[in-house]
Amino acid sequence: MADLSAKRDELETYNEIVDGLTDNTDLIDLVEMSDGTEAATLDQVEKDLADLSKKAASMKLRTQLDGEYDKNNCYMSINAGAGGLEATDWADMLLRMYTRYFDQHGFKYEITDLNNEEAGGIKSATINVEGAYAYGYLKGEKGVHRLVRMSPYDSSNRRHTSFVSVDIFPELDDATDIEIDPNDLRIDTYRASGAGGQHVNKTDSAVRITHIPTGVVASSQAERSQIQNRENAMKQLYAKLIQIAEEEQREKISDIQGKYSQIAWGSQIRSYVFQPYTLVKDHRTNHEVGNVDAVMDGDIQEFIDAYLAESHK
Repeated sequence: MADLSAKRDELETYNEIVDGLTDNTDLIDLVEMSDGTEAATLDQVEKDLADLSKKAASMKLRTQLDGEYDKNNCYMSINAGAGGLEATDWADMLLRMYTRYFDQHGFKYEITDLNNEEAGGIKSATINVEGAYAYGYLKGEKGVHRLVRMSPYDSSNRRHTSFVSVDIFPELDDATDIEIDPNDLRIDTYRASGAGGQHVNKTDSAVRITHIPTGVVASSQAERSQIQNRENAMKQLYAKLIQIAEEEQREKISDIQGKYSQIAWGSQIRSYVFQPYTLVKDHRTNHEVGNVDAVMDGDIQEFIDAYLAESHK
């Protein structure tokens, strides 16, 4: 059903492009017959063709999302680096940026785990993102994101640099080829720190699962039931382990023991500069935007498109 829905969306977009080209061709014919007196119509045609060009370019990129898991839903994990309040505030800013992007592009999402910092911001967050090609579009966001700004938390108003890592891994169905020995798992329960009212403070419903051989951790606190949170955490764990196995091109978890931290904290992919000038630059594609406010409001599609275009050259 998910594949069928995705195909319907693709067909609908294709038909919109074809119909739009046909309509505007007819309008151009009418303008030519009117001896050029329909200047306003030409302006509208020019605008329509620009919009159609963007749709066509986006659809071309989508046809290149042919990875095994590109069509899947995904999980996004945001983790503040060293730097105290400045880093946790930056993590919170990125969480806001991504959730705004999801809203603008029709992705459904749920924050399944949130670790707040008492002084402000967040230490970490895990988001379940649902929608066609969610993993395919977002996989390029994986890496370290760097912030440069005059810190509002510094009384001397000095410039600070902060780092946050973003990890993306696909949501998998129950039919996975990987086997996990229950003896390799450490399961901890704790009281959730997010929304939930009085219930949160009364029961240890949140679950954190650690895969001891690799050190991979998955957690969930979105549900009121400890059983449901455990199921969600296990789904994340399977997805993380399979992604690691694929990236290392090995079939056994034991072959990649101890490598996860290096994968999660990879090289810096993007810089966001607030002062002394404004610039957001992706270091893999060299794509850059001067309107940092728009980017922080979720306008990141052109960075995603540039990464996908670069990776398919």
